[in-house]
Amino acid sequence: MNDTVDKLVIFLAKRDGIDKLVKTFQYISKIAHWHAEAKNPETAQRAKQWEVASGLSRKAFRTGRFLTGFNALRRSPGSTPTIRFLAVLANAGEMVYFFFDHFLWLSRIGTLSPNLAQKMSFISAFGESFGYVFFIVLDFIALKEGVEAEKKVAALEDKSAEMKSESLRKIRGDRVMRD
Repeated sequence: MNDTVDKLVIFLAKRDGIDKLVKTFQYISKIAHWHAEAKNPETAQRAKQWEVASGLSRKAFRTGRFLTGFNALRRSPGSTPTIRFLAVLANAGEMVYFFFDHFLWLSRIGTLSPNLAQKMSFISAFGESFGYVFFIVLDFIALKEGVEAEKKVAALEDKSAEMKSESLRKIRGDRVMRD
């Protein structure tokens, strides 16, 4: 973990907590806008501005986030050729999402032409959807493998009950801790 990409990914990961806090503000303001829209249009407009500002600032916090997928592929691409292939597709989709999300942000704040926003939004959303499909497939494969491993451990007769219990606990823990 001494190369530049690793260090950059670790540095950029530190902003994830702030991003989650601002995401909370964004959704609170969205709910406030919805709630106040009919009864108090002025308050609703302020809530909408808060939502938009939060959304734009979140994009700034995600600067460089596309490197996370790249680094994941460099560090642990997968245990089998199929898993590696699916991981490449999943991470490529996520990298496209975060990369083009930067351009969307720049066009929305006026640094790039506002005319680019719609195209960047489409490319970003497509990349995100594409990546999600393959991340879900990877999760289903991992769940299936976990269930099969659980059955094998449960069927073993030469292990003590305590060893079986410990093995099953680890398998179930891995399943729960999937990202």
